[in-house]
Amino acid sequence: MTPPEVILWTRLRPRQPDGPRFRRQHPIGPFIADFYCAQARLVVEVDGWGHNMGEAPARDARRDAFMTGLGLVVMRYPASEILADPTGVADGIWDRAAALMRERRR
Repeated sequence: MTPPEVILWTRLRPRQPDGPRFRRQHPIGPFIADFYCAQARLVVEVDGWGHNMGEAPARDARRDAFMTGLGLVVMRYPASEILADPTGVADGIWDRAAALMRERRR
């Protein structure tokens, strides 16, 4: 895991009784998701500087299309954003996961 992924994982890892539970480095088809919450069907990807270069944007688009085709929600965060505000990013992810879980219960 990259340093931004480790920083984010330390904030996503704590488990609340009825809250979202995240896995790290979770396989989905031919891909490995940085983080995955099964209850919310939420994938979280951390994009380092290399995600903006060469073929990476096209690969990311294909990866996202594959995952959304499975009915998953994909959230992408630049590593720089995680480094600048790790708690804010984690809070946003927790909120989105909790909202998706509520929607699934209806």
